[in-house]
Amino acid sequence: MATGLLARRAPSTIEQPSSLFRCTFSFLRNLSTATPINNPAENATAPTGGAKKPKRKKKKNLFEVAQFLPNWGIGYHMAKTHWSGVSYEITKINLYKDGRHGKAWGIAHKDGTPAADAPKKISGVHKRCWKYIPNLKRTEESASKQELPAV
Repeated sequence: MATGLLARRAPSTIEQPSSLFRCTFSFLRNLSTATPINNPAENATAPTGGAKKPKRKKKKNLFEVAQFLPNWGIGYHMAKTHWSGVSYEITKINLYKDGRHGKAWGIAHKDGTPAADAPKKISGVHKRCWKYIPNLKRTEESASKQELPAV
């Protein structure tokens, strides 16, 4: 019944709004997919080569540094990046399940010599500013090896 009513209407009244809609729709589609025109003034101010700034490297907390060392860094020296001449020799690590958080204990060292006899809990282990100090571990091992054969 509805198709019969549509067939009786004049074809001009039905096609005019739909053709207008098609025209505006195609215009909007062409407008959105059109390629941008390069303006020479814009190119002069833009940096050449399109070089992007390199991403800043994410710093690591103590556990993320220790995970790559043998035995989770026990016996190795670590320090915060802004410390100079101060480090901790790791003696004990309590890890949480995720492996990136936990607690750590160590002996404080100043200029390579122990500052205390007993280990103490290290504060700030979750802050992202820790680094491994390779030279202190090697010098202690080599010093102990030199003393042993002399006996």
